[in-house]
Amino acid sequence: MKELEGIDIRINEPLKKYTYTKVGGPADYLAFPRNRYELSRIVKYVRQKNIPWLVLGNASNLIVRDSGIRGFVIMFDKLNTVKVNGYSIEAEAGANLIETTKVAKFHSLSGFEFACGIPGSVGGAIFMNAGAYGGEISHIFLSAKVLTPEGEIKTISAEDMAFGYRHSAIQESGDIVISAKFGLKPGNYDQIKAEMDRLNHLRQLKQPLEYPSCGSVFKRPLGYFAGQLIMEAGLKGHRIGGVEVSDKHAGFMINVDNGTSKDYEDLIAHVISSVKENSGITLEPEVRIIGEHPSSS
Repeated sequence: MKELEGIDIRINEPLKKYTYTKVGGPADYLAFPRNRYELSRIVKYVRQKNIPWLVLGNASNLIVRDSGIRGFVIMFDKLNTVKVNGYSIEAEAGANLIETTKVAKFHSLSGFEFACGIPGSVGGAIFMNAGAYGGEISHIFLSAKVLTPEGEIKTISAEDMAFGYRHSAIQESGDIVISAKFGLKPGNYDQIKAEMDRLNHLRQLKQPLEYPSCGSVFKRPLGYFAGQLIMEAGLKGHRIGGVEVSDKHAGFMINVDNGTSKDYEDLIAHVISSVKENSGITLEPEVRIIGEHPSSS
């Protein structure tokens, strides 16, 4: 791969080293571009060679299957610059979302407080329209620069993102977020800090942050809470292999003992089936499950 000389590319790299769940088989090639130029070189190369490729962001709200991912996996950890311009923040897709909210706090900019405890990257947060405590990305989003499946860079406005609950237009388009602009408001540093401290305290009280997990597993069904439905089905603490439904918050599944992606998938299927039987409600996963099925490897 002379064309990609100088780019950090790791061969047959286990993805469980990078995922929040600590599960996932190897990527044929795992690339860490440092800038848009390196990213463009990678995309041009894989398109010319007809090699499958995908972007993982920083692998927080997803499960990678145990057989891994064929072709190129691109992680944006090194594309993480955050800039402040007046009342707006521009962040590259690989920027840590929590760290980006701290930049807003430092500059006494309000509007990003809701995301102060959401793990993951800016790009992933836009892809999912991440939200918590009454706020979501769509409330502050101005525009994004994206890489199209054809390898071109274009700008997408808020209107074109078609944001919905845990949804954005790029879930269908195949566009990859490279950077995004957020519109915030001038605020009081002490008040912003107090609100972020309050939300982080709530998160620590309610969520099993001490274990590897993929965050909230299921979307909230209309008029219900997924965690409540799972608890009512008697599934708190239910375990398959090394993965169990958290005793602290039933909407989370935690990797307590070297669990595998199959453990996660089996537990998700069991929870969906049990909740349906108990309440008549069909839970829909929020987490993305990607990678090769063992039978196709």
